[in-house]
Amino acid sequence: MSEPLFFGEDLGAGSNKLYGDHGGIQLQAVVAADTGQQVSQLLGFRNRKPPMKVGVGGMNFYVGPGAHDWGRPIENLDYERMTGVPETRAIVYGILSRYMNQFGMIDTPINLIVGLPLEVLSGDQAAANAENVKRWLVGEHEWEAEGQHCSIQIAEVKVTSQPSGALFDYLLDDDGQFILQRRAHFNQEMGIISIGFNTLELLTVNDRTVVQAMTAGRTLGVRRLLELLNGDNLHTLGELDTKLRSSKLEVRQAIPVWAREVTGQIEKTWGPRWRRFSQLIIVGGGAILLRELLVERFSGRVHIPDDPVISISRGLYKLAKQQANRRKV
Repeated sequence: MSEPLFFGEDLGAGSNKLYGDHGGIQLQAVVAADTGQQVSQLLGFRNRKPPMKVGVGGMNFYVGPGAHDWGRPIENLDYERMTGVPETRAIVYGILSRYMNQFGMIDTPINLIVGLPLEVLSGDQAAANAENVKRWLVGEHEWEAEGQHCSIQIAEVKVTSQPSGALFDYLLDDDGQFILQRRAHFNQEMGIISIGFNTLELLTVNDRTVVQAMTAGRTLGVRRLLELLNGDNLHTLGELDTKLRSSKLEVRQAIPVWAREVTGQIEKTWGPRWRRFSQLIIVGGGAILLRELLVERFSGRVHIPDDPVISISRGLYKLAKQQANRRKV
């Protein structure tokens, strides 16, 4: 029987990130239902290539940048989207198609470690939420992408928090082995800040154990910055996010307001106790937008990965490799 392939997947609200043996890719998590009413053949206008079209269960969706310009926007940012609703399947199938287009077809079963927000993995519903994610992901999947039939078998799914992926990206190399000069940090107290599209996540680990009182997730991600700029609701969040990613959105006046909300939540959760950390890791798209402020605030005691956006999925992939190594031993 063929050995499974290992992947780390960050089911982010702003973009889906997938990391495997060939490296990592991301697909902006913008999705729209295809209404079949596109206008064409207009003289004097540029023809723009449509976004990727994905067929799921008899329905067609546009996914990725520009999707909201081509169909009826679907913008549900509640946590139910992680339980396999059609638009989420379209995004997941879209990124799998993009990965296979870039690196070749996948004809063996795959094992996934999936990163979820801390709020999904907290409280009385934590176990049920994790099980719901596993339930829809495990098994055979078939879909259409750009008119091509695709299929894949997901043999195993494990679930952990998104900031955990950032931690293991810092600690492990691409073979799932501890980086020698960083291994001792895992036995010390560390802090991880993940500023994604939807959430601000704070994870504290001490001697390989989560410090519950210093771990929290709140809806204060980049989405909050975009909401500040969208007071009249003239745009979808997906449209504004596309402008932000292409440097076509003026954010200088709104960033200080959003930054105060972010640092206020950090202060509420950690207070001055971050000074105890042997290392402070900051990831996510917000780490790019707030880099200078956060480095200054934490007195330079900060590690920001070379690619803070892909870091979580890369760390989940490294964790999958580490666990596979242990099973072999």
